[in-house]
Amino acid sequence: MTTDPDELHAYIERFAGVLTDTGFPRMPARVFVALMTAGSGRLTAAELAETLQISPAAVSGAVRYLTQLHLVGRERDSGSRRDKYRVFDEVWREAMLNRDFVLSRWQSALTEGIHLLGEDSPASARLGESLHFFTFLRREMPALLERYNRERAEALALEGALEGAQPSQPGRTSPDS
Repeated sequence: MTTDPDELHAYIERFAGVLTDTGFPRMPARVFVALMTAGSGRLTAAELAETLQISPAAVSGAVRYLTQLHLVGRERDSGSRRDKYRVFDEVWREAMLNRDFVLSRWQSALTEGIHLLGEDSPASARLGESLHFFTFLRREMPALLERYNRERAEALALEGALEGAQPSQPGRTSPDS
């Protein structure tokens, strides 16, 4: 199926708007969605600039932001001098796995603040509530990801079984013929 470029561009802008409404910077949101919707999930800076009608400098800044969040990676084809940016296949899973490092740093900063402000202060209570929440997330994240992995594997297995059970369509040959 071929997607109309104008419809795709409008979709990219709508989805980027959703991300922006939740706190994502506008340009990284646009670049992220463009990569998500690219057939290969990989585009050069020039392709991103052309797709989004933005400057190469805007692409550079957006990619830098996205790589810091581990949402996008940079790679180079063998023998090429041009970088390609790619969105990871399991982008949200990868982002959550990398959140452990961030949560750990937040926990350290919150603990330091609690000690600095004194354990009995109202400010420490607020920091302590955040610390409790992030400690909970870090403790529960491995089990949550394990449940997700199991559920995803089951869904893929079912999908594969259903595809194998599909009758061959007219004009197509089945593997048995």
